[in-house]
Amino acid sequence: MKTMKAAFYVAPRQIRVEEVEIPSPGPGEVIVKVECCGICGTDYHIFEGDFISPYPLIGGHEFAGTVHEVGEGVDGWTAGERVAVDPSVYCGTCNHCRNHKWNHCKSWNAIGVTMNGAFAEYVRVPAKNLYRLPEGMTFEEGALIEPLSCVAYALNRVQPRFGERSLIFGGGPMGLMLLMALKTSGTSEVVLVDVLEEKLEMARRMGADSVYVNDHSLKSRLDGRYPDGFDLVVDATGIPSVIEGMFRFAGPGARILQFGVAPTDAHISVNPFDIYHKDWQYLGSMALMFNFYQALHMIEHQRVDVGALVTKKIGLESFADYMRDKKHAKDCKVLVCPGL
Repeated sequence: MKTMKAAFYVAPRQIRVEEVEIPSPGPGEVIVKVECCGICGTDYHIFEGDFISPYPLIGGHEFAGTVHEVGEGVDGWTAGERVAVDPSVYCGTCNHCRNHKWNHCKSWNAIGVTMNGAFAEYVRVPAKNLYRLPEGMTFEEGALIEPLSCVAYALNRVQPRFGERSLIFGGGPMGLMLLMALKTSGTSEVVLVDVLEEKLEMARRMGADSVYVNDHSLKSRLDGRYPDGFDLVVDATGIPSVIEGMFRFAGPGARILQFGVAPTDAHISVNPFDIYHKDWQYLGSMALMFNFYQALHMIEHQRVDVGALVTKKIGLESFADYMRDKKHAKDCKVLVCPGL
């Protein structure tokens, strides 16, 4: 029996690295040897036990690697090919799938979220979820196609318009990807807010037109410069108090994007008269929906520099300790690389 190392979420705030059998591919499936897998905000929700994921579970849904073994009935793929993997699994037959709402499939699953994922040396995936990495694209960049795909879906939802002003709350990896993506979309100005100077400095390097510390004086400072509010307001934190406060900055006719993942039991208070009177649209953005090529092309042609977000790479054995420890302010995107 050939074995591999895998990091299991066994219970809230408990991760255990175990030696388990390498999975075998079923019909239509492929085994991918994992090179890099990003740690996502969703992984922290799984770790804390406030997401939809079951236990025990091998997490990890942002990943790239090489084809290791091909299952029965799989054509067009051979061992050794470099790939990224869309983690979303749809049935294709329910009424939501047939109405082009695949991310709301009644049997929706996701590799590394509800199915075993890539915080392991090998992972089993549907062959239809594979995407070839272009020549010259690194595994690190390939692992970040998935989060940029979520950004692509979000921008498809809110449809940024030429000349609009945008405001992003949250300077983590997703907030910074949203920043870089919005800078390519024709918006005239992208402003980012966070509580940490380290994140604001990274936002400046990524092209933010202005950055602000989120404190008690934020409203007066932004009102002074943007008295009419913003056309597009985005939450990339998932923090209920931040979400509740972001409505104050939305101008007439604004689209307000809920991108950050809040705890499943979170609640906010919003004035419905403001939604009516100011013609607001409050939009959610659940994962992605066949946006991998959009993201892959943006990375390939260097329109979005996801590689600049990677600040640390760790091995599987270090993963549990990293998740338990307080994240360092200078960490942006951290990748788990089983080969380290």
